Amino acid sequence: MNLIKSTGAFGFFTLVSRVLGYLRDVLIAIYLGSGPIADAFFVAFRLPNTFRRLFSEGTFNAAFVPSYTAEKLISEKNSKKFAEKIFNLLLFTLLTITIIIEIFMPSFINLIAPGFNQATEKFQLTVNLTRITFPFLLFVSLSSFFSAILNSHNKFAVAAASPIILNILLILTLFFSSYLNDDLVIYISYMVSISGVVQFIFLVFFTRKYFFPKISFKFRIDHKIKKFFNKFLPSIFASGVTQINILVGTIIASFQASAVSYLYYADRIYQINLAIAGIAIGAVVLPKLSEYIKSKKIEKINFIQNKALELSIFLSLPATFALLVSSEEITSALFGYGSFNTESVKNSAEALFYFSLGLPAYSLTKIYSSFLFARHNTKIPFYFSLMSVILNITISIYFFSNIGFIIIPIATTIASWFNTLLLIIYVYSKKYFFLNNNTIKVFFRIILTNLIVIYIYSQLISYFGNYLDFDSDYKLLTILLIVVFTFIIYILISILTKAFKISDIKLKY
Repeated sequence: MNLIKSTGAFGFFTLVSRVLGYLRDVLIAIYLGSGPIADAFFVAFRLPNTFRRLFSEGTFNAAFVPSYTAEKLISEKNSKKFAEKIFNLLLFTLLTITIIIEIFMPSFINLIAPGFNQATEKFQLTVNLTRITFPFLLFVSLSSFFSAILNSHNKFAVAAASPIILNILLILTLFFSSYLNDDLVIYISYMVSISGVVQFIFLVFFTRKYFFPKISFKFRIDHKIKKFFNKFLPSIFASGVTQINILVGTIIASFQASAVSYLYYADRIYQINLAIAGIAIGAVVLPKLSEYIKSKKIEKINFIQNKALELSIFLSLPATFALLVSSEEITSALFGYGSFNTESVKNSAEALFYFSLGLPAYSLTKIYSSFLFARHNTKIPFYFSLMSVILNITISIYFFSNIGFIIIPIATTIASWFNTLLLIIYVYSKKYFFLNNNTIKVFFRIILTNLIVIYIYSQLISYFGNYLDFDSDYKLLTILLIVVFTFIIYILISILTKAFKISDIKLKY
């Protein structure tokens, strides 16, 4: 396996998905803005989409890939039998959860958006929309199962490409918005669930070479299945701690008008980098790392861990600095159209600024967690994540009445760094990982490179400021050209400072 090429393939399709997701959200911002209808839809969409992120962006991978890889090393027959049992148990569990929540949806909305009770119409709309979108949870979670099988066979592209389906179908629906009028929000909600079905069929087709499901609810829960779920349940919390923190933030933000929308748009922007710098690398590293740990290949274990860390820092730092320097310009360029006015831009940009302070932490959490997941250890990341969420909730609730929604990204960032530090301390204390001298040198080179490049970037933002004004017709084109130009400069300077080596592209792990 080649880490950079595999991450590149995963990252490319993830980036395409995020770009299409951005286009989707621009259209939503234009037609729905940041008012009560938008708030209702984002809660309805946030819930199944959070579960999508929880399952597809590391959680299921974390528990399944090491177990499946271990079975695969024994025989293909063993791995298929194991996968079949997991699939049927997962299907039964998800069907049960979906049915129960659909029945008790009003009570469920009371739980996840308690502030909406203050507005009866908004609350009822949220209930109706969530009932429509919630089946997406069932199909996208099953899709994650098939993605994990593909990842176990080092086939990352198809799994990374599958979320594109959701964005394409929603964009097509939004393009016909003029024909849908007031029913637009209903139609896009239905399309969320439909896209889950299409994504499921898509992944089943590409996974059939390795596994094809045989549905049966007559399953026996043996020790292997028990062992898997003992890892899986903690990994839901551990892998998805960032998403859980954001979901907690959404619950608290529901008490302030339009705050849910502000947080949603800010989240959409910084998630673009997180998907590549953390999620992609973590997913790519896990299968090989699990294999090396099983085979006790110490040198290869430490080598791939160091390279994963280098790549994560290399990708996350420039994005962090760029978002800190130009959060308002980026938010305006990406979403400042139609009903999304200057106030919406200002508030979303402020949230983005504080979220971005935690971007390296979000990425590092994914990487260090994967070091433990590969060792079949999901309990320690779970405990640390739980502590992080408790800290997040405490800070958010304590300061919300005085500061408002902006405390949510601040609390999320603090909690994320807390979680990351706990993971780093634990991994080093157990001697699971050692920084080699070359990686330390690379870190300093990356920091130096970023300082040079961010200065250039800030000067470009300042020089082309007139083209980045809210009312400018060229703001999106301008910010894209600046970002692309700066990225090219970043790569060139990285090569000169040896923060990045071209030879690493061909390096096998």
